[in-house]
This record gives sequence, C-alpha cells and structure tokens, in this order.
Amino acid sequence: MRRHAFRLAGSIAIVLTLVFGTRAASRRILFPTHDLHRHEAGEGVIRHALTAADGVAVHALELPAPPGAPTVVHFHNNRETVEACLDFAGELRARGLGVLLVEYRGYGVSADASPSEEGLYLDAEAGLAMLAARGIGPERIILSGMSLGTGVAAEMAERKHGSRLLLVAPYTSIPDLVTDVAPFVPASALLPDHFETLEKARSIDLPTLVVHGDDDEIVPFWMGERLSKEIPRAHLLRVNGGHHGDLFVRDRQRILEAISDLAGLDRAT
Repeated sequence: MRRHAFRLAGSIAIVLTLVFGTRAASRRILFPTHDLHRHEAGEGVIRHALTAADGVAVHALELPAPPGAPTVVHFHNNRETVEACLDFAGELRARGLGVLLVEYRGYGVSADASPSEEGLYLDAEAGLAMLAARGIGPERIILSGMSLGTGVAAEMAERKHGSRLLLVAPYTSIPDLVTDVAPFVPASALLPDHFETLEKARSIDLPTLVVHGDDDEIVPFWMGERLSKEIPRAHLLRVNGGHHGDLFVRDRQRILEAISDLAGLDRAT
C-alpha cells in the first residue's frame, strides 16, 4: 500500500502537469534542481570543469584510480548532486577503483543550462571524453547509474563507452513509470524525456549488475527484474525489503562484493 501510494502520488502530479501544463513543467518534476542543496567535496577529490559538445559548461568530481585500475563513471539520481555520491565513491575507491561523478546540467555547479534527456547524454560524454584524453578508454570504464542515472548509463553502454555496467534501481523507461500506475495516460506521447532503457537492453552486450529493492516505492521492482532478463549478460541482486533510497544501508557488504566481482577485483572486507 505504501509503495503504491508513493508512486501514485508522483504519477498524478506528472499527469496533471502533462494535461494542464507544459513540457518545461514536466521537466521540473523529473529534474527537481530547485530543491537541491550542495555539499562540500572534501579532501582528495578533484573537481573538473568540462564543456559538453553543445557548449554547456558542466562539472565532475573524481577520485582517481590506482595505476591500471578501472574507473567507475557514475550518473546520479534526479534528487541529488554529485557531492551526495561521495560516500558511495569512497567505498569504491577503498576497494581499488577510481570514480568519476558526472554532474548534469542544471544541477549544482553545472546550473547554467536546463536539463533534458539529450543534454544529460552530452554531459555524460563530456566526462567520458576527458577520461579518453588521458588514455582511459572503454576497456577500463565501468558505467554506473542510480535511478534516473541508470538511463544515462544504459545509453552510454549502448554507445560502447564502457566494458561493464552497474544499474541501481533502474526503470524500463520514464513513460513506463507513469503508465504503471496510470495506464490511461498516453505518457509516451506527452513526456519529452523517455530514457528508453528496455528498448536498448538487447543491444547492451556487457557484463551487467542490476541492484534493486523488492519494496521500492518509486521504481517498481519488476522493472529491474525485467531488465536483468533482457540484458544478455546481466545478473540481478535482489535486496529483500529494500526501498528506493536505502539499498546500501540494508545490504552494503553484499552490494559492494557484487560490484567488486563485476569489476574483476579481489573482494575486500
């Protein structure tokens, strides 16, 4: 009941916006940049100023990889900035991985332009291009996304920008999130940003880890389960009782061990 109520409330807000509002208004729901607060990056974190292909200035934070180690390029969810991901990044760095946290346009320091699906893809490629210029190519990159960011990570995987893929609480598409609780709404026709991960799934031929809580109140568990079946080399890690935002609190060690396995690292405690 709690899970359905959360998703229904969010979908009703989107429906009302689509029917009575504008494309810009629907984007304010999907990309709620006005509600976010920045945090300090801390010591040992490198801040990069990047320029996307369309000229938009975006930023990224990096915890550099040890020599020869893979780098996790992570794309955050819609209700946080890159600084909020630093605890996760620190856990990965402690296990011998580098981490690049790519900020989206409209978020945090990268607030000079409005976010959109295509814009987020350009921001992601700006971060990947910086790594490529330093000799860190797809074979050393693990693409990672949380919630909204899973759509960005999946698109980068389809474009062959990485050798591994991590999807945490992924959705099949943004329209699917609406029609799952409001099937009468033609969401595909009305929403400007789709992030159609399910359509891309069969073409993502990478070792993939899907992490999803089976009590997720925002993105239904069946979406992660479906993607784990459609992506040819995917493995599903089901977090029993896991909600949308507490997966690492509930099952931290098992998730980190699974990420180490995905990266080909020896497990650490």
